[in-house]
Amino acid sequence: MASIKKSFESLKGSSHSAAKGVTETTVQAAQEAVQQVAESSKETVNTAAQDVSRQSQAAIGKAADKASDTIRVFGQQMESRKE
Repeated sequence: MASIKKSFESLKGSSHSAAKGVTETTVQAAQEAVQQVAESSKETVNTAAQDVSRQSQAAIGKAADKASDTIRVFGQQMESRKE
């Protein structure tokens, strides 16, 4: 009877150790997955921000060109009125 109880306790300890190992491995895998998603999201946001920056710079450039053209045309009109 004592040997059965000892075997049972040993099996119980082994089962507990195995379950603990599986839990720790699962938690570690979940943490790694979350880290990968965070890195991927960070890269996506960074890429999107760079794209928005490029688009903004292009729009500012176009607006500046249009303003320069408008000023030039206005200057030409003023010159022609002087004459």
